[in-house]
Amino acid sequence: MEIAPTTAPPAVSAAEGWEPPPVRSLEDTGLNMGFLADLTLKVLYFEGYISGSRIAEILKLPFTGIVDRVLEFLKREQLCEVKGAAGFGESTYNYAITNKGSEKAREVIDRSHYIGPAPVTLDAYTQAMRHQPLRNVIVSAQALREALSHLVLSDAVLAQIGPAVNSGRSMFLYGNPGNGKTAIAESIGRMVLGGQMYIPYALEVGGQVIKVFDNVNHQLGEDSRNAPGSGGGKMRVSPRDPRWVNIRRPVITVGGELTLESLDLVFDQTNKYYEAPFQMKANGGMFLIDDFGRQQVRPRDLLNRWIVPLEKRIDYLTLHTGRKIEVPFDVLIVFSTNLAPKDLVDEAFLRRIRHKIEISDPSYDDYREIFRRVCQQKGVVYEDRGLGYLLQEYYIKPRRKLRGVHPRDLVDQIVDIASFLGVEPRLTKELIDKACKAYFVEL
Repeated sequence: MEIAPTTAPPAVSAAEGWEPPPVRSLEDTGLNMGFLADLTLKVLYFEGYISGSRIAEILKLPFTGIVDRVLEFLKREQLCEVKGAAGFGESTYNYAITNKGSEKAREVIDRSHYIGPAPVTLDAYTQAMRHQPLRNVIVSAQALREALSHLVLSDAVLAQIGPAVNSGRSMFLYGNPGNGKTAIAESIGRMVLGGQMYIPYALEVGGQVIKVFDNVNHQLGEDSRNAPGSGGGKMRVSPRDPRWVNIRRPVITVGGELTLESLDLVFDQTNKYYEAPFQMKANGGMFLIDDFGRQQVRPRDLLNRWIVPLEKRIDYLTLHTGRKIEVPFDVLIVFSTNLAPKDLVDEAFLRRIRHKIEISDPSYDDYREIFRRVCQQKGVVYEDRGLGYLLQEYYIKPRRKLRGVHPRDLVDQIVDIASFLGVEPRLTKELIDKACKAYFVEL
């Protein structure tokens, strides 16, 4: 059913306990000197004069034992030089690129424009996902009910959602439009999954960079908000590898714009590095395919894409060189649709989706509760007499189906009309008639 807008309860957390191990040497990074030297050279090329500590901050690597070794290598190769110091210690030295270094940097930039946190290896990423599996999030019936208490849901629907969430695999939400399928799915991801995890800023595979962290789709966790320069206050002391960022378990939603191409590595022809696909960014959390069946790609083709990941928990992505790489697929994938399942896929495909949940039209009691909550939230005095008139005249007589979204929309209409007329927004016959005539269209 549609959200009854009230204050949402706090997320149900999952205590993970895993942190990326610290890196104290170049060998600990899993990257070779050549790769780190090229990355550092690009920083020097674009930044001009820059301190060693600032380089370490950009690369998200310790200065001592790693960045200092890279800079020493670049100095020996006459690719950079020291141009004074702002204090004591090598980290305060200011470095500048040489003419020889500029020539080398242009060659490196021609191969890849990526500048930022040093990536981690694919193997390190795979191990991290194994340490932070979605199955660590176990939701009890009581916790689920509390987390979704801002929604008006039947006990039968709650009894289906719980096992689906705990499976950490796949869910198919279907039913008439306007009954809150998207709201339910987003609430599951935002409030039920909860918890925090670590993901890398980027991956390195065969010299290629794949960006994983996304400011749009990933929400920083407490650890990252309290990191230096975040404005979050005192930093929590931790020796962890700073190339990893602490986030809330992700909830990523796509709709009609989804294509098969967007489910593979996206190579930026201009900047010459990759962007991780949606499902990879959703690892450890939820990937919601909203309005399933409305995409430009056929539903059968889209589901074919998920057969291997859903069954083996592994996804295969392709580099522009043709090389295939194997990445973890630890995602609760949710398909939400207004279309009848039989019109989208056959029985064989539906078997591969573990949990099928119908979100049906609200009962009269549910509709009344949604309407009451919306009135309370919007500052409209609720009256059973007014609701009874609405139901009789605009639902029972015209045989109109109840929808969970109607209370919110109709109360908004009443508030807008009352504001225009300069009267108090109430459930009067006059305001209800005006709201319904403006809202309902006979099809």
